[in-house]
Amino acid sequence: MNPPASQNVRPETVAKIRTGIPGFDSISEGGLPRARATLIAGTAGSAKTVFAVHYIAAGITQAGESGVFVTFEDSVADVRKNMLSFGWDIARWEKEGKWAFVDAAPDAEGPIAVVGDYDLGGLLARIEHAVKKIGATRVSLDSLNALFVQFRDHAMLRAELFRITSTLKRMGVTVLFTGERTEEYGDVTRFGIEEFVADNVVILRNSLEEERRRRTVEILKMRGTTHQRGEFPFTITSRDGIVVIPLSQIELTQSSSTVRITSGVKELDRMCGGGFFRDSVILASGASGTGKTLLVTQFMSGGYNAKERSLLFAFEESKDQLFRNAAAWGMDFEAMEKKERLMVVNRYPHAMAMEDHLVEMTELIEEFRPNRVAVDSLSALERVSSLRGFREFVISLTSTLKKKETAGLFTSTSPSLLGGTSVTEKHISTLTDSIILLRYVESFGTMRRALVVLKMRGSHHDDAIREYTIDGKGMHIGDRLSAISGVLSGHTTFEGE
Repeated sequence: MNPPASQNVRPETVAKIRTGIPGFDSISEGGLPRARATLIAGTAGSAKTVFAVHYIAAGITQAGESGVFVTFEDSVADVRKNMLSFGWDIARWEKEGKWAFVDAAPDAEGPIAVVGDYDLGGLLARIEHAVKKIGATRVSLDSLNALFVQFRDHAMLRAELFRITSTLKRMGVTVLFTGERTEEYGDVTRFGIEEFVADNVVILRNSLEEERRRRTVEILKMRGTTHQRGEFPFTITSRDGIVVIPLSQIELTQSSSTVRITSGVKELDRMCGGGFFRDSVILASGASGTGKTLLVTQFMSGGYNAKERSLLFAFEESKDQLFRNAAAWGMDFEAMEKKERLMVVNRYPHAMAMEDHLVEMTELIEEFRPNRVAVDSLSALERVSSLRGFREFVISLTSTLKKKETAGLFTSTSPSLLGGTSVTEKHISTLTDSIILLRYVESFGTMRRALVVLKMRGSHHDDAIREYTIDGKGMHIGDRLSAISGVLSGHTTFEGE
């Protein structure tokens, strides 16, 4: 006997609205629960206000939804002015009836009054009026901590805040409010707001790691629905506002190409069984001066000759240096660039955080649509980042290249001139498809160079250690180094010793 039809119906899940904040809707698996209240908690400088404004702005620009912003600390004029840097023209939206302010901030010129017995009925009436006037479906309240400073009776205040959020939820409004924390990993808020008011809790952190600040977001709870767990890095850009990097959404589902592309060095192509795979990520590791940048230069030139588009991110040399060196090897980077088949982006590693580098690089990849990408070098970036931040960067970048079936060539620098494993290589070797090692070899009073294809997924490759030379035409790979051992470790010995 079959069970009643009603028993086969799955209970409805909580409906969500997309925030429009890049990456956040991925880790929240669809956005914020509709017609519920979400607390955004964080220490000073963790971007709470930017998040609250971005939520309203994205509703206007992406979903056609109007919003009300209630400010308890910053003046309305300051909010308008500060957010123009993100391209959010709040004044224009106000004129168009898409944005409304409720100014509950204290008078900047008067003393802060501590209020005793009082309720927020007047404030609620103002918020309700603003919501109805513009037909708002989103409301941000920033920041509730100002009320706790102003009102002495915290129990009464919590009850009043609950009344405000409950009323707005009954009106079908999705509410977001901010609260301050005193520690990155301490209590959720300074005054214990969340358990009285919030259905959902999101924590923003701005932690100091190895003398560098690192921003992360964590969804602590989302009542009645699923979300991704753990901390996720985010950054703030003038172009996009808050950008969350959803590492949990990276999946091993990309297809694998069997199409080969040239490395730019004919003999290296033969060693790799016909060239690199079109969607492979290659790591070239070697000491300073072994020819890593030359290998990148020939990789770019090989793309140009194959009528492909190439993108080079250079973190150690200026554009003029790269173009001069390429010309010395017979490759005209300037002509390639003029034909829009090459883009060279030079950045100083310390100029921005790893998350900012990643966002800029992925945006450029999206816009330029290259067939091959080179990063010279990863070691420069690794030195200015925490280990965790560096691995997250590499995972995200390699995932982007894989999804687009774009070949990537990364370089890393060995700590020793004669061998040894680079720090970068240890951290990312499992994330790459191929590894090429470039080494110096000391031989009877002279320095020779040796190359080996250490790893190449999905393909047979020449595993011999080959000698190579560099001249005015580039890299030339020669015969196998015989009668010599210990090349990779840097402790070379010769047959008969």
